[in-house]
Amino acid sequence: MQKHTYFLSDMHLGLPLYNPAEREKKVVRFLDSVKNTAGDIYLLGDVFDFWWEYKYVVPKGYVRFLGKLAELTDSGVNIHFFVGNHDLWIKNYLAYECSVKIYHKPEEITIGNKIFFLAHGDRLGNGIEVKPTMLQRVFANRFLQWLYSTIHPRWGLAFGYTWSKHSRLSKEVSTPWRGKDELLFRLATKMAERSKVDYFIFGHRHTPVQMDLPNRAKLLILSDWITGCTYAEFDGNNIELKEFKG
Repeated sequence: MQKHTYFLSDMHLGLPLYNPAEREKKVVRFLDSVKNTAGDIYLLGDVFDFWWEYKYVVPKGYVRFLGKLAELTDSGVNIHFFVGNHDLWIKNYLAYECSVKIYHKPEEITIGNKIFFLAHGDRLGNGIEVKPTMLQRVFANRFLQWLYSTIHPRWGLAFGYTWSKHSRLSKEVSTPWRGKDELLFRLATKMAERSKVDYFIFGHRHTPVQMDLPNRAKLLILSDWITGCTYAEFDGNNIELKEFKG
């Protein structure tokens, strides 16, 4: 049987809003529902609302989700994790404990006879990458990351969760898609004109979108799992955005 490929993003596990326990269980139910048909599953960022790995400490919780990842990889399903702007500090814990492959930048990947350009979607624009904000530079600075890692987990993780919750409360869960004015649309259009990419798939925007691009390429934006619970399914020939209601 032809194995399918699945794409989902923006679960924001750990966000203490919008019934977090049920959100994690729903993601686990979805993963369980595709375990017999999936060959590869791509998690396109902001899987966790905040994640920081110390050398010997990781955030508590996520037991059902992490257990399901380990179960899937043990059974032969390939799990791919693209870091987002909320979980960009992912290091090697998931790779070691759950056999998950971690990506820290956009990737062009061939699946079957189709070419996919995959990324979370933050810091992307008319070129491949837009100029980072001051806050993004702070988050990505290795020296500052090292300094943060010297803070005791009791305070380091508490601060991270507080910042993450404040970030979500300061804006809407999702905002209207502006069509051709969107930076991700401009990026995909520009790349489609000069490449052989068939599908551009991103998260980050928290709203489901499917648009045609030059050279028969398509742009797909995945919604979050706070409100929409959409995912993309590729059967080896065609791709479709779907909503999980289980």
